[in-house]
This record gives sequence, C-alpha cells and structure tokens, in this order.
Amino acid sequence: MHSAAAPGLTFRDATDADVDALVVLIESAYRGDASRAGWTTEADLLEGQRTDPEGVLEVIKSADSRLLTVERDGRVVACCQLEHRGDHAYFGMFAVSPTLQGEGLGKTVIAEAERQARAAWGISEMHMTVISVRDDLIAWYERRGYRRTGQMSPFPYGDERFGIPQRADLQFELLVKKLG
Repeated sequence: MHSAAAPGLTFRDATDADVDALVVLIESAYRGDASRAGWTTEADLLEGQRTDPEGVLEVIKSADSRLLTVERDGRVVACCQLEHRGDHAYFGMFAVSPTLQGEGLGKTVIAEAERQARAAWGISEMHMTVISVRDDLIAWYERRGYRRTGQMSPFPYGDERFGIPQRADLQFELLVKKLG
C-alpha cells in the first residue's frame, strides 16, 4: 500500500521472505557501531542481539500481530510490530534505518501504524514499553502524544535473546497514547 502522506513509501505486512532483511534493519538501528549513525542506538546500554530470525518470524506468524514493513525504492527502511491486545494495540519492534533517522520517517511510520491499528481493530489506545533510561527516545514519543505511566516491568536480565545489559538499572516503562 502506497501512502499519500508519504510519497515514495510502501507500507505492507511482512512475509517470511522479509525475515533476514528485517533482522538486519532492527539490529542496525539499535546495536553495534552501525547503530551509532542514528540516534536510537542502545549500543551503550546493551550488547549482543536485539532480535533474531525466530523472534521476527514469531511476530509475522502470530494471529494477533502484524509486522508493518516500510519500503522505499524496493528497500526495507523501517518496520514496527502491531499486536492486538483486546481494547488496545501494542507497538513494538520499531526500527528506522540509522542513515535515514532524523528525516521524519519515524513520525510517518508511527502515524501510519496508529491509523492502521484503529482501522483494523477499532482500538482507541496504543501501548508500548521503552527502556526507562532512554530519556531522548521517551521525549520523542511524548512529542507524538504518548504519556509516561510510571508502570515499570523488569528487563529480562540473563536472557541474551534480548541483549547483554551493560548496566544494572534497566527496566521498561509503559507509555500510552489515546488514539482519536
């Protein structure tokens, strides 16, 4: 689906054939030196992987989830997970190519994700969790209408599928946005 609001971008649901490209995109946005080209890096907080092919495929195959994939000129440049959870949707696995960050692509993707979640599931609220020490990222979401709840959940220390923490104070905070 082409977006009138974002000429040149195609939004579609991921398929099995996208798994490798999506893992590369997600890893490049958050881990290692490549992630430092953008501002969303977690390289100083976490080493190791952000996701793996099995994790991406699980989202693609889940009956209640979609992995929205964004292409420009046939190349995957962004993605996000939308999961239907009763009266709200969960927004996760959000990644924008580090070399394209700061150009407004993330704003466009999150707005389209919110629009699609409302249209597909009739929900009125979007939830997400963000590592609580990511002040710059939380501020970015707040500018998009998300509010901090103060509700924390533990980081999965010891489960290297989610990365290798470089500090002992990591936890997730729930952010919520009412959708109009």
